[in-house]
Formats: sequence, C-alpha cells, structure tokens
Amino acid sequence: MSITRLGTVTTKVPARLDRLPWSRWHWMIVIGLGTVWILDGLEVTIVGNLTAQLARPGSGLEITQTQVAGVAGALYVAGACIGALFFGWLTDRFGRKKLFMITLLVYLAATALTAFSFEAWWFFLFRFMTGFGIGGEYAAINSAIDELIPSRHRGKIDIIINGSYWLGAAGGALITVPLLNDLPLNIGWRVAFGMGVVLGLAILLVRRHVPESPRWLFIHGRGEEAERLVGGIEQEVERETGARLAEPGEAIAIRQRRSTGFGRIAHTMVRLYPRRTVLGLSLFIGQAFLYNAITFGYANILATFFKIETHTGYYFAVIAIGNFLGPLLLGHLFDSVGRVPMISGTYIGSGVLLLITAWLFAQGALTAVTLTACWCVVLFVASAGASSAYLTVSEVFPLETRAMAIAFFYAIGTAVGGISGPLIFAKLVESGVPGDTALAFAVGAVLMILAGVVELFLGVKAEGKGLESIARPLSAAD
Repeated sequence: MSITRLGTVTTKVPARLDRLPWSRWHWMIVIGLGTVWILDGLEVTIVGNLTAQLARPGSGLEITQTQVAGVAGALYVAGACIGALFFGWLTDRFGRKKLFMITLLVYLAATALTAFSFEAWWFFLFRFMTGFGIGGEYAAINSAIDELIPSRHRGKIDIIINGSYWLGAAGGALITVPLLNDLPLNIGWRVAFGMGVVLGLAILLVRRHVPESPRWLFIHGRGEEAERLVGGIEQEVERETGARLAEPGEAIAIRQRRSTGFGRIAHTMVRLYPRRTVLGLSLFIGQAFLYNAITFGYANILATFFKIETHTGYYFAVIAIGNFLGPLLLGHLFDSVGRVPMISGTYIGSGVLLLITAWLFAQGALTAVTLTACWCVVLFVASAGASSAYLTVSEVFPLETRAMAIAFFYAIGTAVGGISGPLIFAKLVESGVPGDTALAFAVGAVLMILAGVVELFLGVKAEGKGLESIARPLSAAD
C-alpha cells in the first residue's frame, strides 16, 4: 500500500520521461491504452448497421428502428457525456491507472449485458452504461498517454491513437455484413456485441501492465514511488538500446496536494486560460458539426438520392479507411511543422473541400461512388484535425486539471455532435432535396473553417515542449 506524505518536493521526473528514446515500453503504452478508440468506433458502427435487424420480428427484441437510432443513440451519447465528466473528475483525484481499469471494466460489463438484451428497456439501460464507460475512457486514457509519451513524439502518437477510432468503425462496418446475412436473425446482432467484449478483454490483459502516471504520483504525495517507477523504466530502456541515457533537463519544485476542487478547475479554465478554453470549444464544436454533416446521414443520403439501401456498410468502410489514413500519414507533421499551421490547415482545408463537395452535390454532378470518394478526401484531412482537438485540450491545461479538461471538451463536443447535429441535419437530409443536403454540408464546413481561423489566432505552439512548460502545474512552487 502506497504511503502519501505531502510536502514540497523537487523532481526531474517530467524531464526524465521526455528525454527517453522510443522503446518497447512505449509500444506497450500505445497498445494498452490507445486501442480504446477502436472499441468506440466498433460500438457506434455496429449499432448503426444493426438498426434494421434489431427492429425486425424475430430479433428477440420488441423495438423499432426509431428507438434504436433515436432513444438508444441518445442514451449512448448521454452516457458518454456524463461518464466523461464523472470519471474525469475521479481520474484527476484518484489516478490514471485506477480509472482506466475501472472504465474498461464498465464498458466490458455493459457491452456483454447488451448482447443478452431481452426487452427494450434492458437494451436502453446498457447502451447508456456502455457510453458511460467509453466516455470515462477518453478522460483517463488521453491524460495518461500525454503524461507517459516523450514530448517530441506526443503530437504524432496522440493524433494517430485518436484516429484509430476509424479502424474500429471500418471493422464494425465490415463485420456486420456477414453477421447480418449468415447468422440467424436473433443471434447475429448478439454475436456482434460479443466481439466487442472479446476485443476489450484482450486490451484489459495488456493494460494491466501499464503503470500509473509518474507525474500524477509526485504531485499527489507519492514522490518516492514516482522516482522508483521512472528509474525502472530507464533501466529497461537502457537494456534495450544498449546506451546510457542523456542527462535530464531542469527540475521542477512542486507543492504536493491530495486533490483539486471543482472551483479551482473552473477558475483555471475560465480565469487563467480563457483563450485556451475558447480554442478548445471552437475545435470540438467545429469537428462535431462537420462529422455529423457527413457521417450522421450518409446511409440516408445513399438511400434517398442513389437508391442504395443494402450493403451501405461497404461504403462506410471506405470512408472510415480515409479517416484513419489522415492521422496516420499526417500525424508526424504536427510535431515537425507545428501545431498551429497543421491544426488550422486541416480545419480550414477540410472545410473548403466540403464546400466544394456541397456545390457538386447540389449540381447533381456526383454518383454514390464519386460522392463517397469526395467524402474520403474531406475526411482524410478532417480526421487529422479532429484528432488534434483532443491533443490540444489534453496538453494546454495544468496536470491537476488535465483529465477534467479533456472530459469537459469531450462532453461538449459529443453533446453537440450527438444531439444538436442530428436534430439540424436529419430534416435537411430527409427532405429529399439536394440543395437541403448541400446546406447541411455547408453548415459543417463553415463551422470547421471558423474553428481553423480561431486556431490561427489562439493556437498554442506546443510541439516538442514538455507539458509543464506548456501549462505550469497549479502546484508548482515559486
């Protein structure tokens, strides 16, 4: 059992972590923590593609398509927002490791119980609980990754990990096709949810070996534990590389504390860093509207304008691959070219590309294939930008409030994307008028461009910098 003694300590733990060369230990962190986004993408896409099957007689549930897409979808979003805020607060208070284990267990239990749904209310309840666990994962995982990955790799790794959501989305789209066609009606959708449990269990086995954040430890009175942990990591890396590590940079003096209250968190975001708060809100709202302008109604658009009502999962898989390739191929530029030019460029660039797509669609110049190709190009650029929104809010606020800041912006973005977006875009798509759907595209594009402009003026040049130099810890001693 760890003993907590509070006082003022001087430590080089952040500098020691930042100067580490890339190693197998870092890959363990990426695999153990980063794969959660694949789970989220798998979850959302599976439910979207199973909507029709769940509503058919003989599925084992008395439920309608509207209830699956509307009620269950809204409850998943609500669960994600509440879970992010609840677990975000606990993550800053009780540590990253405890919470990223608990949130994954909540997800696993809820997904497994969803597969055994026998009534609509049961399905609704555990869709909410699944979202509750996933929302908590975002706060716990993003904060832990940023605090464990060396500063010179932080941008690339964070962006690729957030973009891996779309690997799960592509997998979910492709998996559901044979499950819907080759298995009995009341079995296929249950197996689909079960596959999410199997993937989650595999992640849990790896995650057991991921340590607590040493940065969190030394601030919360467990400085000796943090020093021992980092010392063990250094020895492991030296054995792997066969070379002695360079001397770490400057030390930091910290007044240790047990927790940070909501009042201090609010003061930090509103009074100490108001420009960064505006920046975070702009980036999250912009990407939420752009993505809902495309992905929320893509199946309806294909059915309404191109009479494609089956195998839409294949089209979505193509879009999802484009989404993943963007962060994968562009991620390193956020560390080399810099945060401000890349974030503003991807936001403004994707918005302009979507405006061009909207004009072509309104003119009737696109087929289902060429529209999907346009979406791929737009989302190739937009996905890197959307991932950088998570990177931004996870690195520009002090360590004591990091998880809560991530949770706050995630909840805002998810609520806007999952509630306001569908309410606005659904009617525009369902009207069947090309100009209305083009307007939905244009709304998402303009908000994305405006967020890119905000980045130009308020963006933080965080590339290659230690977290403590980007946002001084609230506990730092003068």
